[in-house]
Amino acid sequence: MDVDIACVGFGPATAGFMHTLSQAMTAEDGSVLLESKVMPGMPLQVVCYERADDIGFGVSGVVTRGKALRESLPDLDPAQMPMAASVSEEQVLYLQDPLGKSRRSKGVRLLDGLLSLLGCRDHAVKLPYIPRFLCKEGGLVLSVGQFSQWIGSQLIGSGLVQVWPGMPVAEPLIEEDRVIGIRLVDQGVELDGRPGPGHMPGMDIHASLTVVGDGPVGPIGQKLDDHFGLPEGHHQDEWAGGMKFVVELPDDCSLKPGFVLHTLGYPEPEIFGFLYVYPDRIAALGIFVPSWLDSPIRSTYRLLQYWMQHPAIWKHLKGGRLRSWGAKSLQESGQRGEPLLAGDGFARIGEGSGSTNVLTGSGLDEAWATGVQLAEGVIELAKSGEPYSRANLERTYLARRRASWVEKDAKIAKKARDGFTRGMIPGLLGMALSGISNGRFNVGGAFRRPWERIVPYKDYFREQLSANEIDAIVEECRQHGKPPFEPLMDKLGWPPIEYDGELLLSHQDALLIGGGLTSLQAMVISTGLLFVSALFSWIVHLTLDVEAASSVVLMKAWWNTSANRPITPSTRA
Repeated sequence: MDVDIACVGFGPATAGFMHTLSQAMTAEDGSVLLESKVMPGMPLQVVCYERADDIGFGVSGVVTRGKALRESLPDLDPAQMPMAASVSEEQVLYLQDPLGKSRRSKGVRLLDGLLSLLGCRDHAVKLPYIPRFLCKEGGLVLSVGQFSQWIGSQLIGSGLVQVWPGMPVAEPLIEEDRVIGIRLVDQGVELDGRPGPGHMPGMDIHASLTVVGDGPVGPIGQKLDDHFGLPEGHHQDEWAGGMKFVVELPDDCSLKPGFVLHTLGYPEPEIFGFLYVYPDRIAALGIFVPSWLDSPIRSTYRLLQYWMQHPAIWKHLKGGRLRSWGAKSLQESGQRGEPLLAGDGFARIGEGSGSTNVLTGSGLDEAWATGVQLAEGVIELAKSGEPYSRANLERTYLARRRASWVEKDAKIAKKARDGFTRGMIPGLLGMALSGISNGRFNVGGAFRRPWERIVPYKDYFREQLSANEIDAIVEECRQHGKPPFEPLMDKLGWPPIEYDGELLLSHQDALLIGGGLTSLQAMVISTGLLFVSALFSWIVHLTLDVEAASSVVLMKAWWNTSANRPITPSTRA
């Protein structure tokens, strides 16, 4: 099939691109302003292929200043959107360890001692001042899934662009270093990967321009990186794991819609947490496990439940109910992880293009802005009839991006987190210096890839457990084919989670109510055996997802190094 523009992945970046482009396609009287080359007389044929079963799929709470959103949508009213509110109050809490089980450096222990002398309520200290670069005053709390569905329904309803969910893309079509389109995945494939009775090979979609907005670990973005390599000096070796819950707050919760809470210090000093309150007593909450955490334990789900039960958090949550949950990989390399943004026949936007600001921890508004910038460049080229060559895209799209606030903020954030290679306190100091000085000053540190940072069990826990104890735990887990995270935490004295069946659930039970059931709906109508098999595969996939998100990166890098292959732009992790 031939289209003018093929988009991969529907998120804030692609939404910003399609919204801006659709506004310029036709005049008020319906006459065509941007004519299609594949269907003369019609507007540009723009089709987006989204792998999820729904354009609003996923669990993701976010707080954003909304600068780019308000520029594109000047009449934006949070009341028009589900699970949206204007920021009404913002707090930052430093959480001490109420259990005394986290691994805290001498500097952090000293900080805890000083704060205790000053008096801490609920083992937490509220920061008296939020730095301007972190403040989201006047911004919005949103659900990315709900926002995508809201804006997506408007785009589809316009009839000017098409969004096809449930249509995953297999690979880009490349001819002599020019992207000429995409290939969809095969349909009618059995669970073991073999063609079934209704097998149909994936369709080839030919396009003058392929817009790639499939996120930080999207298959098309990765294959483009493998083919073209990363720009010299760039890398994508810093990854965080994020896990999020959407909960119903208890009836007596005093938190108001638009309340924003950021935390640091617990369950491990390096782990950050958040809580955003929506209308109707709904909240999104979660933690980020950063790339600089050198602990070999990555039991993110359990760590999130400890964070939830911290006295300063639990007083708001006790009596609530879990509605859904999800996990996400986060590319933390920022501008240094930026791929080739434009080439012959393709352009990259959104999180996968390195737009996420690692200093402010914001990404939705930046992603939307990159989509708008590309759309403005495409409009310019479409009006003049020029091809979507690398030179033309660099002159239109890339020039706009380099001159924008997105680029300016990315430069400020570029070295903001380098201090975390020295420890938590130097890291926080580096972020503060970068933010206050607009990137002129920071705390430096020698970059180490995550797999170089993570310490072996015996070294990391040598002060708490003997080598024999660790060997016994690891061997028993190896025999049963399971990771040693949970048994090690038990041995270290972390108390078991007391499940209440409402908010605190086992990982296995949470999987049954998580946000991925829609992917099974088509299978349910098959035989019971097929359903059971599909459910089992789904559970295994999601169980591994959080821990494996970063593990995949580590394994790819290990493969490169173990085979004595240099990690070059084309073979990077």
